[in-house]
Amino acid sequence: MREISAETIKNTVKMLFIDANHELGEDEKRAIENASKNEKSQVGQSILNALCENLKAAKELHIPICQDTGMAVVFIDVGQDVHITGGSYEDAINKGVAEAYTEGFMRASVVKDPIFCRENTKNNTPAVIHTRIVDGDKIKITALPKGFGSENMSALKMFNPSATREEIIDFVVETVKKAGSNPCPPIEVGIGIGGTFDYAPILAKNALARGINTENANPDYARLEKEILGRINDLGIGPQGFGGDTTALGVNIEYYPTHIAGLPVAVNINCHVMRHKCAII
Repeated sequence: MREISAETIKNTVKMLFIDANHELGEDEKRAIENASKNEKSQVGQSILNALCENLKAAKELHIPICQDTGMAVVFIDVGQDVHITGGSYEDAINKGVAEAYTEGFMRASVVKDPIFCRENTKNNTPAVIHTRIVDGDKIKITALPKGFGSENMSALKMFNPSATREEIIDFVVETVKKAGSNPCPPIEVGIGIGGTFDYAPILAKNALARGINTENANPDYARLEKEILGRINDLGIGPQGFGGDTTALGVNIEYYPTHIAGLPVAVNINCHVMRHKCAII
């Protein structure tokens, strides 16, 4: 049994959220740079060039890439041979988030009650925590600060099991079409297929954290990702909604077995600032 302190978890979470909000991953940066070279619309190209400059400025000045520094979403794989010492597991995560957002001078966007008392918690807690118990003696932490301009554009549909591939594609494309310029395109699209009503959206959000250049290991789903990406870009919404070839930078699908009577499909949209950082302790 390997011991990992709650303090180590807290410090790792803190570091990941600060880093995620200040510097985009190399794959995501490269995708925006490539899009700026390939975009045929002059206006769209100028917007993509400005986004590239913004990424450089955020890194050099050590300021957040976007003013919406997101609600803290945390995916954690805890090895079953790990014993956490010196404090509460979830308290450690939330302390790490709180320190990241207060000491990192990032915007706190979380309210303590969704309807009756929308008072800001002032430190961006509590986080949304997804925990899995896995083999091994390590902990893998993925920090995903989720902005809500794009989160608000997401959708879930419970299809009949007889739904065709084309119907699923149409649902995803229509979701993006309805979103229009609201999620600050070019966007990244996470799709969760299968599981249950509650599990499909978790799959979709996990798909966003997979990495923009990592296609699904199943060739059928990899082909579906490419087809949906093509259909989305054919919409012509373009960068920031001003028209062009680049409405989406990537589409990732995660799937899971489901019941014979259903076919849940969730679409989780993210803006071009697809922030996520990972560490293993």
